[in-house]
Amino acid sequence: MNILKYFSLIFLIAGLSSCAKLKEDPGTFITAEEYYKTKADAINAVNAAYFLLNSGGPSVQTPYNTLFATGMDFMSDDIDPGPGATNADVRSQAVLNHSSTGLRVLQLWQQHYAGIKKANIAIDKVPEIADPALTPALKTRLVGEAKLLRALYYFNLVRLFGGVPLILHDQPGVTISDFQIARNSVAEVYAQVEQDFIAAAAVLPDVYTGADIGRATAGAAKSLLSKVYLTQEKWTEAAAKAEEVTGPFPYGPGSSPYRYDLFADYAQVFLPAYKNGKEHIFSAQFKSNSLSQGNNQAPRGARSGVPGMQGSYTDQVRFYTEGTDKFFSIYKLYEAHDQRKKRGSFVTRFLGSDGKWYGDLNDKSIPGDSIPYLNKYWDPDQSANLSESAANVPIIRYSEVLLILAEAENEAKGPTAKAYAAYNRLRERAGLTPVSGLNKNQFREALYLDRRLELVWENQRWFDLIREKDASGKIILEDALRKVGKVNVSVPKHLLFPIPQQEIDLNRKLIQNPGW
Repeated sequence: MNILKYFSLIFLIAGLSSCAKLKEDPGTFITAEEYYKTKADAINAVNAAYFLLNSGGPSVQTPYNTLFATGMDFMSDDIDPGPGATNADVRSQAVLNHSSTGLRVLQLWQQHYAGIKKANIAIDKVPEIADPALTPALKTRLVGEAKLLRALYYFNLVRLFGGVPLILHDQPGVTISDFQIARNSVAEVYAQVEQDFIAAAAVLPDVYTGADIGRATAGAAKSLLSKVYLTQEKWTEAAAKAEEVTGPFPYGPGSSPYRYDLFADYAQVFLPAYKNGKEHIFSAQFKSNSLSQGNNQAPRGARSGVPGMQGSYTDQVRFYTEGTDKFFSIYKLYEAHDQRKKRGSFVTRFLGSDGKWYGDLNDKSIPGDSIPYLNKYWDPDQSANLSESAANVPIIRYSEVLLILAEAENEAKGPTAKAYAAYNRLRERAGLTPVSGLNKNQFREALYLDRRLELVWENQRWFDLIREKDASGKIILEDALRKVGKVNVSVPKHLLFPIPQQEIDLNRKLIQNPGW
């Protein structure tokens, strides 16, 4: 998928406003009907929908290029704004003091709808292109990719905001009345998301080659659909769809019909040298030293002040008090020999260009109590310019499909042999003892913890906090956040974000979420 971001730059440039004085009566104007004529136009239309996943730079945040971190992960019990996060709006949101006028709240809404608009254009226009070079098979595939992307954008929106306006075609209108659209129900949004993922799974290829590697596949559509079912507590459907991806019990190496598997070494999941490998089902793609299209998350987790390295320490773990330890964090929830702790997720020191090591202690009275720095998007080839990291951001990977299968199987039937087999594959890769002999509630709690440790800093925790429930059926959000000192949390208010006030001002048919 290396080509996706770079072809799509033309769409970004075309949409940018200019400070220059422009003619109000342009000499020429290209309509959508006039533009979409060739095979290249069709590919570019779909590339533009991908572009909203991961475009970035000094002034742009998109969901999988820092926006999820500043827009929701900072609100969780795992991640906080670090010293380099100076935006007052972001720091306020991190302690759940955000409002409907917050910048990140608005950006989460707008960036997702911008992606939906691009996907809708592709879905509407690609089938109409008559270029003989655009084969029916390619045309079908491109529409399938656009439907998967539209489903992903709506899946994020419904989890963040609840029912939202379902816009399924490009809107050519330019008057305010053209954009007065009421919210659809949560059930209607989920039904459309399911429909799009099912349609995509039916037409997308299993694999790509060459420059197309990284595009959406049938396995990606089924994996994301299993997650949609899980979120709605459709346990049987979630387990069955996940099993289509993993292959038959006992889910060992080589069982997946899509050739997915776990890397033997957890660190390989995140190193650019192994990107788009066997564990990566669908990822936001990044490339270093190419029109500033590197991963902007990389410098955010790194320590600042290290010679020869441009770390900003914008993202940090959430420190809180646990017993007598005033610097407890997710880092200390890992077992000592858990390979995920120091094989990809965290580091405690950095080597400067002066040959010296740089790190920090939390509590000098506790031997070895070092500050853990988030490390998943580190690119060893770009240590001098971390913003050019080529590390991809996972949207869904094989380990999560195993977790989905294990959770759904347990919720539907208790800790069956299938649930244990899927779950223990991750524990074994982490170097941990397989679990056994648990009841349903114990299995759930153990799996919740391992899901948290497996997927830290992958834009997952907030969605899990509003989805997961304890043994009594209570959503875990409030208790989890209060435990780490985020006392402003309120349920049910914070189960949804507020609808941005700016959008309500423009679209009077939008109704604000309760409590906001």
